[in-house]
Amino acid sequence: CADAHQVFTLGVRAVLAESPQFRIVGDASTGTQALQLVERHAPHVLVLDLALEHVGALEVLDRLATSKSSTRVIVVTEDLDAVDLRAAIVRGARGVLAKQVTPALFVKCVRKVVAGEYWIGRANVADLVDALRNPAPGDVPISRLSQRERDIVDAVTKGASNKDIAGQLGLGEQTVKNHLRRAFAKLRVTNRVELTVRMAGRTREE
Repeated sequence: CADAHQVFTLGVRAVLAESPQFRIVGDASTGTQALQLVERHAPHVLVLDLALEHVGALEVLDRLATSKSSTRVIVVTEDLDAVDLRAAIVRGARGVLAKQVTPALFVKCVRKVVAGEYWIGRANVADLVDALRNPAPGDVPISRLSQRERDIVDAVTKGASNKDIAGQLGLGEQTVKNHLRRAFAKLRVTNRVELTVRMAGRTREE
């Protein structure tokens, strides 16, 4: 399990410990540690927090795909939306779950993924279909960003740090990171430099 929040990691351990079918081989709190864990233990399943810092979850998925790892990934997130679903699935995630899911559904998801199946909650299937019907991420217009995402993106292009933006907008720093992650996914960029270049080169929208 790779999650920045120890409480969630402990919860995953507690839920899976109730079934003798599962054995947890390690925990990670960053994307880098998650990749090291996979390389060392080659687990059947990696539970991956979408909000990981440093090497982010989407980059972890990309690297695992490049390395042709056999580890199957279940992505978990605090606030599941169509952008998260699309970004995770197209990069190879086999399951996508909201962190608020019940223990029973979490275990069912893990079992399905171990068996080689995909798992997306019924409530999210329509969101995924809509997301896959959208234009390719690179063609997504700036108008797809929410107003809050635009405010944060504008601040980033002016050189503001997450801490600065949080202070300017009266938000928590983690909230800023979450909004910025969604903006990255919508604009198909992976870091602040790419975001700045993308915004500098944008064309006039209708």
